[in-house]
Amino acid sequence: MATKILRTPWRPGPAARRTAEPVHVSVTEFTADTHPRSLGVAVSGLRLRRTWPDTPGAVGMWLWVDPPRRRSGSVSVWTEEQALTDFVGRADHVRIVRAFRGHGTVRAAAWTAPRFDAAAVWDAVRPFLAGAAPGTASRPRTGKDMR
Repeated sequence: MATKILRTPWRPGPAARRTAEPVHVSVTEFTADTHPRSLGVAVSGLRLRRTWPDTPGAVGMWLWVDPPRRRSGSVSVWTEEQALTDFVGRADHVRIVRAFRGHGTVRAAAWTAPRFDAAAVWDAVRPFLAGAAPGTASRPRTGKDMR
């Protein structure tokens, strides 16, 4: 039985007006080994989201959660891959990764879209969130491919 994925409203970043140009889309999923850790990572994501409007290269993002399956993550849209790379290296993001390392599993995928369309991005993400292997949602790439 499929569960319903809950998501936050779209939160635009400083590059939100960049809708007619190519964008870099990233989807992440963390599956916690326990429900308390699942809640902890989701709350950490909400805290991190507060700084989103100040993140260079950010077009916008959604956070999502699937509580019964202990999964949570984000769908973020960037002006380019380098903007995503810069965000991943930020101290506040690294703190969250280190706090939950070894307490669950992570999946991620990323791809370039010809332009930003919120409905099209979410539709492309659905197979990934349903558990499909990376490569089924508009040619997403795994972390290994994103180096």
